[in-house]
Amino acid sequence: MPQIPRLTTLCYIERDNQYLMLYRDKKKEDVNEGKWIGVGGKFEKAETPEECLLREVYEETGLHLTRFRFRGIITFILDGEAEYMHLFTASDFTGELTTDCAEGELKWIPKEDVMNLTLWEGDKIFLKLLLEDVPFFSLKLVYHGEKLVEYQLK
Repeated sequence: MPQIPRLTTLCYIERDNQYLMLYRDKKKEDVNEGKWIGVGGKFEKAETPEECLLREVYEETGLHLTRFRFRGIITFILDGEAEYMHLFTASDFTGELTTDCAEGELKWIPKEDVMNLTLWEGDKIFLKLLLEDVPFFSLKLVYHGEKLVEYQLK
């Protein structure tokens, strides 16, 4: 039977030349444990990418996005399993940042310091594209374990 790829969102929220980053350290058996990522998560039944984005950002941060951009599709292949991640940035929001995220620690990081964090190798590729304000893109990242073995940018 063919595998059904997982559908997810990931968002980098911007404020004062910083990104809101999430250090993943609270969930058991978390593929992202020990790494810094943006915020987001898995689609629920019948959600659009935008609906998933808004729900996941609110659940993880307490923030309501009021302006966001769909920046690209990232096809992750991790040990043969596929995930299609819908990548967003957001520049306006309302609400108060939660101090108790169930996924890990939320922290505003200056954009010039983000590449120095513990990141997935492929995240560095698409973060560079975001920082360069590249228009919509498609990126395929193939991993064996934590090692990036192939990537293709379209």
